[in-house]
Amino acid sequence: MTAPAAPPPHAPPKPTWDPRAPQRPYPWLRPTIRIRLTLLYGGMFLIAGMMLLTIIYLLAAQALHDLGELPFRFLNVQAQLQLTSDACPQLAGRMDNEELMRRLGECADVQRAQALDELLRSSLLALLGLAVAAFAFGYVMAGRVLSPLGRITRTARTVAGSDLHRRIELEGPDDELKELADTFDEMLDRLDRAFTAQQRFVANASHELRTPLAINRTLLEVQMSDPEASPELQQLGKTLLATNERSEQLVEGLLLLARSENEIVDRKPVDLAEVAGQAVDQARGEAQEKGVELRGVRQPAYVQGNGVLLERVALNLLQNAVRYNLPEDGWVSVSTRAEAGHAVLVVENTGPVVPAYEVDNLFEPFRRLRSERTGSDRGVGLGLSIVRSVVRAHGGAVSAEPREEGGLTVHVVLPV
Repeated sequence: MTAPAAPPPHAPPKPTWDPRAPQRPYPWLRPTIRIRLTLLYGGMFLIAGMMLLTIIYLLAAQALHDLGELPFRFLNVQAQLQLTSDACPQLAGRMDNEELMRRLGECADVQRAQALDELLRSSLLALLGLAVAAFAFGYVMAGRVLSPLGRITRTARTVAGSDLHRRIELEGPDDELKELADTFDEMLDRLDRAFTAQQRFVANASHELRTPLAINRTLLEVQMSDPEASPELQQLGKTLLATNERSEQLVEGLLLLARSENEIVDRKPVDLAEVAGQAVDQARGEAQEKGVELRGVRQPAYVQGNGVLLERVALNLLQNAVRYNLPEDGWVSVSTRAEAGHAVLVVENTGPVVPAYEVDNLFEPFRRLRSERTGSDRGVGLGLSIVRSVVRAHGGAVSAEPREEGGLTVHVVLPV
């Protein structure tokens, strides 16, 4: 398959985050900022409430303790009491003054303790109810405060999916969040202009190069059709035609690469199995010349996209699989299937062993495996780059895995 040579010495690092990566199975378990703010606000209220409750309890206990003894005494009176509560059963019956005063003191202590217990129980219940209300209120308020951050995150995720035209356009007070949103919008404007200018330059350059290349091809074909041309001139013409053809392929690849960087807007139902079948028919002649067997099961799998670009994806993968294969008894398997919410195209082939650390660079422009030169007869080094750009424009993902026996297995996953 089209593979990388050594990377340039000052090449910028490639982003490794994929916006279409699968999400966590339990997103509500994530320690989000909203949850942390809720716990912070609710926890602070709970701690403050517990401290206030402790202070009130201690003050009440101290006040009741400072009351001391009863503020009266019985003098020379024999009393017979009738109990109206079970709090002080020791007061029942006849007793002298000293015994009565002692028992009245004990009863007062018991009632103080019961009053403090009731105060503590009622306060804890009130604190629990207020804590629940505080956590709920804190969760709602944290959501309102952090809602601009959620909008910024959603816009950033959309932009990461190759839609640079989206903007946050946050309204509201001129606070730190609005300043962040405005700064992000300005960055997106600059990125959008830069990418648009780059694509326009590549497209214009490709268009401008088409005309002289077409003229060169015509002149060479006319010269080679001259029956009086010498064998040396005929051989030179064939060499120049081959070079000119490679230049035309390079220009067409650059033009397609520039077009496929944008998200596909005009989408139509496309059967991935039919697209793969057409690619197999186009590559069958080259596969027979190289002795490569074409196989695979192609089940219907419909997606919304551009049929021409998706056919280019399948054809590029198939051509690379055929060209980078074994000299004898090689095979290429092209399969399609429908999964839950996705359509999958799998291209698997035999071939030389591909190191796992070189797989990521296979989809970079003009990169080849090991020391192969771009000037070889296997293409211009843009096949897999175009595949990745087209797949991303359709909102899908492409990945490659080396086979232990040699060759690659490429998976293209597209949303239906």
